[in-house]
Amino acid sequence: MSRLPSRSACAGLRSIRAPRPIQTASPWVAFSGNTRLYATEKTKKSMERSFQGQMLESVTSRIARERAERQKFADQQQVSLGSRRWATTFIVLASAGVSYFIGTKSARDPDPSSTSPLGLVRDPKYKNDKPNLEAAWADFAAIVGRENVSTVEEDLNTHANSDWSSYRSNELEKSFMVVYPGSTEEVSEIMKVCHRRRIPVVGYSGGTSLEGHFTPTRGGICVDFRRMDKIIALHKDDLDVVVQPAVGWERLNEEIGHQNLFFPPDPGPGAQIGGMIGTGCSGTNAYRYGTMREWVLSLTVVLADGTVIKTRQRPRKSSAGYDLTKLFIGSEGTLGLITEATLKLTTKPVSTSVAVCGFGTIRQAADCVARVVGEGIPVAAVEILDEEQMKCINQAGMTSKQWKEVPTLFFKFSGTERGVKEQISLVQGMAKLAGSKSFEFARSETEKAELWSARKEALWSTMSVAKPGDRVWTGDVAVPMSQLPLLIEETKDDMKKSGMYGTIVGHVGDGNFHIILLSNEEQRPAAEELVHRMVKRAVELEGTVTGEHGVGLVKRDYLPHELGESTVDTMRKIKLALDPLCLLNADKVIRVQRPKPGEVAEW
Repeated sequence: MSRLPSRSACAGLRSIRAPRPIQTASPWVAFSGNTRLYATEKTKKSMERSFQGQMLESVTSRIARERAERQKFADQQQVSLGSRRWATTFIVLASAGVSYFIGTKSARDPDPSSTSPLGLVRDPKYKNDKPNLEAAWADFAAIVGRENVSTVEEDLNTHANSDWSSYRSNELEKSFMVVYPGSTEEVSEIMKVCHRRRIPVVGYSGGTSLEGHFTPTRGGICVDFRRMDKIIALHKDDLDVVVQPAVGWERLNEEIGHQNLFFPPDPGPGAQIGGMIGTGCSGTNAYRYGTMREWVLSLTVVLADGTVIKTRQRPRKSSAGYDLTKLFIGSEGTLGLITEATLKLTTKPVSTSVAVCGFGTIRQAADCVARVVGEGIPVAAVEILDEEQMKCINQAGMTSKQWKEVPTLFFKFSGTERGVKEQISLVQGMAKLAGSKSFEFARSETEKAELWSARKEALWSTMSVAKPGDRVWTGDVAVPMSQLPLLIEETKDDMKKSGMYGTIVGHVGDGNFHIILLSNEEQRPAAEELVHRMVKRAVELEGTVTGEHGVGLVKRDYLPHELGESTVDTMRKIKLALDPLCLLNADKVIRVQRPKPGEVAEW
């Protein structure tokens, strides 16, 4: 009987994957009973150990696979969650963008308020970073030519302030560049660039303004109109002329004078039409001829976004719609940039003359003016200079005549020869009744020019006696004629008590007068207080904070006291309607941003 394992046993071993026994020819393995027993037991133990190891290995492997699968599933879930979050964020942002776009295309509910209180106005935002301004320089150079864009320090300083301005400019706020356009079209293109790039703009013509009108407060650019100095068209038969903004009133009168024509507004020397319109100026002829508002027929204006408008045609009268011409007069470049103006003219008077009379007191001089105005004598102009002003004129030596250093009235007469003689006679009688000490009138053109020259040199003569370190402050107010003597007396008394030196000059025929005050930096706070008191007195006497200088930066915070908060809020509404980004001469006339604590003086 064979001792080898049976086939069924071998099959069983294979079924549990046991290793097959090694067959050998050695007789002691095949036939020895003890050896056979030992071999059989050893094989069984090996089979047991292999089975358990394989089972453990199988379980361990399965657990590892399950863990790996769970980790893989968790990782996939995390990735899926992040993707879903990004997808959700994208959908939300895309929906918001689409909604905003649709919103801009659909009609909005209008702002129901009729005014714009300062507390509800958002602060303006500008892009004055260097890359944006440098890119704008290239745009402007392409429009007006490289030679007409300046970043020279001297040019920037000249366009930031002047020696006769009441406002002290901030070195950090001056313009980045000055641009010199040559036409309305170029101004329009400049404003389109500034509107697109959010760059603030200040207009500049003669630069004679006194209240900080052309001083930049937001950086940006200055648009200087000096190249736009042409008299475009003179219509002699219609008594009007079309000019660009850099035409000076003195040059205009010189050129049209050859045609026996005359443009009456006569502010300080050097003033140009653009600035005269912007401030709504007047001058010594205002008593007889009125202010700048009466002598402008039509304007061409470039708005903040570059739009060009013309306010009217040339007829002397029109009732066609809103009077936008008057809206821009006195707006000081905050609503638009004036590039052309059609001005009314009149004919030269047949005869003119000048008379000068001195008084013992400023009250007597003011009383004389009240008499002349009250009687309706049609003098062309009447000016008052106090004794200190006459003293300055003598010290400065700017005229050939030596003057009596007393309060003095300067009268200008115009009309027919007979009419002028009659006016002189009537005024001489009234001056005597008011207490005049002297009365002198011109008998020739030379004498007329000499007498009137003293009035025109008032500002420069006061500045000539300033001490080193002194700065000039020229401020004006206007009151009803009956209140003028009181206001002048109180202001003179205030100046004497202050210890600062000052003079008084006035267009007293219409209740308007000026102080020319000298002060150094130490006295600056005292000067501000003195002017503040003068303005406050004028308002309390039912007057105005400025008769002809304009508001600028110095007088803006007085407007609510004169006009009322709601009136100023209405002005702000107009400003924001025409210039919603507040690009044009920001901070002038009305505030577009809340003041800092302590910035506004207590009333």
